[in-house]
Amino acid sequence: MSTRALVTGGNGFVAQWAMRAMLQRGWSVTAAGIGQFAAPVLTDAESSAISWTTMDVTDQSQVRDTMNACRPDMVLHLAAISHVPDARANPGLAYEVNVVGSVRVLAEARRLRDEDAADPTVLVIGSAEQYGRHEINEMPLHEEVEQRPLTLYASSKTAQEIAALQAFRAEGIRVLCTRSFNHSGAGHARRFLLPSLVEQAVALPPSGGVLRIGNADVVRDFLHVADVVEAYLLLLERGAMGDVYNVSSGEGVSVRALASAVLQRVGVSADIAVDSVRARPVDVPVLVGSNTKLHRATGWTPCRTRDDIIDDLIHAATR
Repeated sequence: MSTRALVTGGNGFVAQWAMRAMLQRGWSVTAAGIGQFAAPVLTDAESSAISWTTMDVTDQSQVRDTMNACRPDMVLHLAAISHVPDARANPGLAYEVNVVGSVRVLAEARRLRDEDAADPTVLVIGSAEQYGRHEINEMPLHEEVEQRPLTLYASSKTAQEIAALQAFRAEGIRVLCTRSFNHSGAGHARRFLLPSLVEQAVALPPSGGVLRIGNADVVRDFLHVADVVEAYLLLLERGAMGDVYNVSSGEGVSVRALASAVLQRVGVSADIAVDSVRARPVDVPVLVGSNTKLHRATGWTPCRTRDDIIDDLIHAATR
């Protein structure tokens, strides 16, 4: 019998890349989400192979009904308020979705186990933002480093992780967590950094212009979404329960350097200008993670480069 997988946040771009990888493994996949289902990443054949269902993680009965229907072996829990400004604008909803929603999913996993219906492994997806500010000489960050969340989004993800690990310690739920660093690829919403840079660059005239960025000297660690979802599936298969893993490249790049790379890949020459409107009021100067623990546990290593990410985004924006 094939592995039964449930993916929450099934409308999201990461979820769709993950479901493609699951289908390639021969898994039976259920996507749970809210709103109108749109699958721009997936082919029609891939989308048809997935069972799509409505589930709002703020509604316990919907979570229960979904878990009862699919009785998953694996749960990839991606449902979240994932955009930092969105979380800041609606803090109650951010905590309700990111923290309490995760608690609901874990409670239903425990119930299924207690009823001998299933004993799912749940991967709870967190964020590198949980680390907050650390000195540059501490990079790349290891999982033992203190978490110092600066934003409301980051604090909600830290609370989510605490709740998940408590469920493992107290109830023996098969749960593990990630602290995922930046990732992008085709299908990523243009309000995020790299898609925004690519969208601006491809719209520039051949004679040049201005590419506008926010916090220019901020350094981040970027992965291709395909490498990220491969890490997620390997953790579901091989990760240690009750543990936390960085999903990161181990290399940092500044926003200014990223903007320059985008212009080079697009093939236009333009000025790069700092736009105060795009700058975040609270930001972490440098955020780079070590993937040593992940590699030791699963054998994972990234296969794609930052240029691959940019090229895929360019292709998606111009086709």
